[in-house]
Amino acid sequence: MFRTVTVGLDGSPESRAAAEWAAREAQLRALPLKIVHVAEPAPVPVAQAPLVGPETHQHWTRQMPRESAEGLRLRHPGLEVHTEQLTGTVAEALCEAAEFADLLVLGSRGFGAIGGFVVGSVSLSVVARVERPVVLVRGGEQAADEHRMDPAGVPSAATPFRPVVLGLDVGHPDHTLLEFAFDAAARRRSPLRVVHAWPETATSHYRFPGDAELQDDLERSHRTALAEALRPWRQKFPGVDVIEASRCGSAAQVVVNGARDASLAVVGRRIRTGSLGTHIGHVTHAVLHHVGAPVAVVAHG
Repeated sequence: MFRTVTVGLDGSPESRAAAEWAAREAQLRALPLKIVHVAEPAPVPVAQAPLVGPETHQHWTRQMPRESAEGLRLRHPGLEVHTEQLTGTVAEALCEAAEFADLLVLGSRGFGAIGGFVVGSVSLSVVARVERPVVLVRGGEQAADEHRMDPAGVPSAATPFRPVVLGLDVGHPDHTLLEFAFDAAARRRSPLRVVHAWPETATSHYRFPGDAELQDDLERSHRTALAEALRPWRQKFPGVDVIEASRCGSAAQVVVNGARDASLAVVGRRIRTGSLGTHIGHVTHAVLHHVGAPVAVVAHG
């Protein structure tokens, strides 16, 4: 199978930011980059417009991916870049393209009216259906955003990467998710912060004798479970500096807070084949909408 990092490009600022991120990721992985553009039929008013006819629309859909590829080759010397023109429904075409990629990268818009990010319906549909890892990148994302400040307090791509942050359910520590996160940290030579959340006890809002001891016991047991889940992966990736963060509280809020300074946030999506159809999960949904860093969603069994 032809291994690539594949990015969906539609000409929007967010998809161009995704293409730049995908180019950097392809170089980290020593893989070719494939730019996929899905050409949907031009709307009737556009096709009938005297200045923007079907020929003009078709020319733009062919030229835009080629120009993007040329720019990426110039900005990332040595990177092998391919383009592919697909037709049909965008979500369906991207799902098919993902089957032949190591990683699919998509753009996502910026802040919404209530202080969160806007994840489009196409991106959510693809994330919920694709069984390959999918990364969503915000519009305006730049290389320096993934790195620590330089000594003068200025963002710089020359400084070390910010940590990769993994949200992990220690009750189901899937190896596909852990492998992806450890590998991403190793390639970036960055720390890996593994965030695990556990719920408050039913008596947490009341004070009873022995509550402090019970809380301490729970905290120790969850820290131990996290350490045990990570032990074989520490051995497999001895060069990765692992930071274990076990916190009491809402899983969605704990993971979102833990990923505020991430270069990449990694979350899982359980593959469901039941009658209820596709499902993303509330923690992954919250991370997609509220973490500013690129977010990798890794499907697993």
